[in-house]
Amino acid sequence: MGNPGGTENPIVLVIDFHHARGPEVELCFGEEGTDPVGENDWSLLPFMALSDGAHASAEDFSYFTLQRRATDSAPATSLFGISCSRQIDSASLINRSPEVTRSTVQKAVVVVINEPRHFGQLRERLSIVSSAWFAQRDFSDTDILKKFHESLADSLNNEEAQKDEYLGLSLREMIHEFKHQTLVLFKCLLLQPKMLFFGSRCERLCMIQFSLISLIPGLIHNLQDCADPSFDSHAQSVVKPTSLKTSERSSLLAYMGLPLQIFGKGSMFGPYTPLQQLDILADYGTKSYVVGSTNSLLLQQKDRYSDILINLDEDTINISSPSLRSALSLSAADRRWIDFLTQSINDTWDDAHPERPKTHGYLGSEEFIRLQFEEYLLALLSCMKYHDEINAQIGGNGPKSPTTHAPPSDIEGDPALEFNPEFLDRWRTTSNYALFQRLTSDAMLFSIVEPRHPCAGGLSIDDVQRRIAQQVSELHLDERVREGREALNKHLATGQKKVSAAFTSFWADIEAMREAQRKKNEERAAQQGQQSPAGVEGGRASLDKSSTPASPRASMSSVQSSGWTFGGVRKPPAVDLTQAQASVAAAGQRASSYFNSWGSWASDKRKEWQTQKAVATEPSSPAASSLSTIASTPKKQQRSPPPSIITTAATATTTDTDTTVERATAISTSEVENNNNRQSLQISRSESDGSGISRSGSRRKRFSDMLRRSNSHSSNHSSRSIGNSNHNNNQTPPPATPATETPAPTAPAAVTAEAGDSGIVAGEGTTKTQS
Repeated sequence: MGNPGGTENPIVLVIDFHHARGPEVELCFGEEGTDPVGENDWSLLPFMALSDGAHASAEDFSYFTLQRRATDSAPATSLFGISCSRQIDSASLINRSPEVTRSTVQKAVVVVINEPRHFGQLRERLSIVSSAWFAQRDFSDTDILKKFHESLADSLNNEEAQKDEYLGLSLREMIHEFKHQTLVLFKCLLLQPKMLFFGSRCERLCMIQFSLISLIPGLIHNLQDCADPSFDSHAQSVVKPTSLKTSERSSLLAYMGLPLQIFGKGSMFGPYTPLQQLDILADYGTKSYVVGSTNSLLLQQKDRYSDILINLDEDTINISSPSLRSALSLSAADRRWIDFLTQSINDTWDDAHPERPKTHGYLGSEEFIRLQFEEYLLALLSCMKYHDEINAQIGGNGPKSPTTHAPPSDIEGDPALEFNPEFLDRWRTTSNYALFQRLTSDAMLFSIVEPRHPCAGGLSIDDVQRRIAQQVSELHLDERVREGREALNKHLATGQKKVSAAFTSFWADIEAMREAQRKKNEERAAQQGQQSPAGVEGGRASLDKSSTPASPRASMSSVQSSGWTFGGVRKPPAVDLTQAQASVAAAGQRASSYFNSWGSWASDKRKEWQTQKAVATEPSSPAASSLSTIASTPKKQQRSPPPSIITTAATATTTDTDTTVERATAISTSEVENNNNRQSLQISRSESDGSGISRSGSRRKRFSDMLRRSNSHSSNHSSRSIGNSNHNNNQTPPPATPATETPAPTAPAAVTAEAGDSGIVAGEGTTKTQS
């Protein structure tokens, strides 16, 4: 047992939070006639039982240490308390006390025992009892608490219950969260610095600390000096072992100097330490401690109250002392060893049941982890003894001791260097190493346990690959990529919704515009149907208006007024039957005029050819010569009259063909007799050409030369000129076919003149009357 004075009976207390006085002890169930609270000065017990932030949860557990003063029968020692705090709505209470002024009532049921090894089973029972007591809604009924106190002594002394002494201390969870930093915390515990744990959950905060100290074999059973820095009963009462039974594990551990007394004189252990105990932490006599707090005020003063801060909310470790940081750096062998242990836990991890491996095997179990740390610690102790033995033989640490033994010759070098020489130098300055040296001064531990690191050896390629793989896994790239992918998909979905909504609104606006335009077109068509034109004149006016070529602006305005929309279908305008009929009639008149002009021209040419043939058979005369001269005019100079003259003179030409031939014969006779008449005819022709036809200067000059050459010819050439004239007349082209809405076909120039003082000269689309 840890307490030499014997086993203390458990004590049950009720802590109430008063709205004016704060937390205070309300009830106490212990030995009759005793007042443990007053006798041991447990004034801080209420603050330890109701932790900071306990009101934020429905149920919370707190673990703490208390000191029991020395008596006539027992020395001063440490006690351990566990509390379960709950709260209930004050309106639901059956018997509401007058002092209850708040909306909720918060209380805690506390159990104080002498050893922390019973915390595992005690926690489950305490939770059930406190839940049943709060369910009564009457805190004046304490029968449940009394029966619970009476049953505690028998249950805690039961040997079967002591088998689960590590229940609730999950080493798997600690290694899974901290990985290789777990070994850093373990070696830091041996150096006895000021360790401060911080976390918002009080139960997890306390369990991590108990899990850490349970890695040192036998330490959890020897915590009688941890409640106060002035306690040192273990160092004064421990006896150096003189025998060894290798068949008994406890004998082997005692012979190896275990447990290492981490909490001796000048040290303190407080799983939950309220702010009211800060004066003890800052006391000069407090050299080292392991404490926990849920108050964030300590984070602001971490440099003052800690050498190393472990933040459980962020799973980070902050070492403020540079020398401590250098001493806690892991060697290659250390890293290889903890990486193997971490990998075995990760391979057997089960999220549903983190306290046991998913294979239900030995590898990765709680017992496997404890034995691995025990092997590591025993190897460390053996290597240290071997290191001291080598230094003693070579005179490094003074003169040889008479009990010095020769070290084994099969060990190469100094195996202690695998544990980091800086760590070994700092460990030698601690109080637990001094007690270890005193208990194992003449023991050859290296002859019992091989002085070799469990994973000895230099840095290899496998170590580098394993370390890189672990560092990459610690980056949580998969989680970050998954989060980034989820965020990107979320943004894309949001953008798609916005774009879809914009397009939907756009097309809705277009459809509304199309619908409005369709209704507007229907209204316009209805108005046009009601306002139909009266009579043919209105239809002709509309036809002329429609045939008039429109300007570009008018065309654009008509397109804009037609209500054309993108993607829409235009509705055909209403048909005006009267206007259509007028258009058909006008087209028929034009067609008939064209065919009449064609027939008149053909008849005129036929008669002209007959007359010329008759003149050619007669004797040569000046008239024939003049006629041949006129007929021999080049084809290019004979221009067809415009369609307007053809349409107006078509009827007169058809009915008066014979008269025209006779007049032409008389004019030819008179021109032959008198040369002046030829010149007048030339002048009249030139005037006709200048007034009715826009000819070029070169063409008029050629025509004058032609007339001069004809005057110089003798009369015997008359017949040749007439022949040439007949030949040229036969080659006169027929009228061209007109296109739609174009001028009428061109007819050959009609050479008609009056014998007297008046005549009609047909030229390039003009009619001239000579007087």
